[in-house]
Amino acid sequence: MNKDKNSNGAGGSINDCVFCKIADKKIPSNLVFEDEHSMAFLDINPVQMGHTLIIPKNHHPQMTDVPEDLLARLFRTAKMIMPRLKKAMGSDFVVLTIVGTDIDHFHIHLIPRFKNDGIPTFPPTKKYGSTEEMKTVEEKIRKEL
Repeated sequence: MNKDKNSNGAGGSINDCVFCKIADKKIPSNLVFEDEHSMAFLDINPVQMGHTLIIPKNHHPQMTDVPEDLLARLFRTAKMIMPRLKKAMGSDFVVLTIVGTDIDHFHIHLIPRFKNDGIPTFPPTKKYGSTEEMKTVEEKIRKEL
């Protein structure tokens, strides 16, 4: 699926990208789903058993690099997998998260969760800003939008 092995931009593949190597079947994975544009496989360093990653087969470093139609497909895939993952793992719910700091290839995490499983939750319980600070941040973001 990944034709351009020397590209480092969105839409191609890069030689040292582990997810591109998985998409190209050069590295084995515990594949749970695959279609023309995406793959879902178990994370090799799971937060919880059943921790699944969904990737586009072509290289897109960040969510903002993924074409909108492909991004919609990836989220439809996540929506399809989530209840099945919950049932398969017997979990109470499944968390969807996008971190984007560990591997420079866009991916979605699906993590089965159990009540009182000890995994840190989000959002944190600590308040990080005063009302005035929050207003300043709100204004900065709105200005950019």
